Amino acid sequence: MPDEKPLSSASMEQSITYRAEALAALMRDRLGIRAGSDFASKLAKAGRRLPRWARRDGQLIVDAIALESHPKLSRQIDRKRVERALSNLAKYLGAVDPWQRRKGKILDVITAVAFVIFVVVGLVLGVMLWRGLI
Repeated sequence: MPDEKPLSSASMEQSITYRAEALAALMRDRLGIRAGSDFASKLAKAGRRLPRWARRDGQLIVDAIALESHPKLSRQIDRKRVERALSNLAKYLGAVDPWQRRKGKILDVITAVAFVIFVVVGLVLGVMLWRGLI
């Protein structure tokens, strides 16, 4: 049949699985998720590092990947929603700065330690005042 064309690399780039693997690489680079080899396991490991809408979009992509492997069930995929989910997740992960995340974590730890020191010093001074030592 002359109308049929062979699968090209352009059609492979359009597959949901291929694009999800690119997102998995972004998760590894931007969020530091090393565990798991595929998108579904990295999404599960990401947990609260992703906002709720991103987890929801990720689950939509995981469901679409499961349907994509079956010829008849692949027709049930809502391509527009999956495309929107892929692009939203790619935009979010592209905007995440790993250095800012690390700096935020370090500042959170420093703040927590400073707060504990402040409370302990306040309690010690309070006890000393109460006992009449000051």
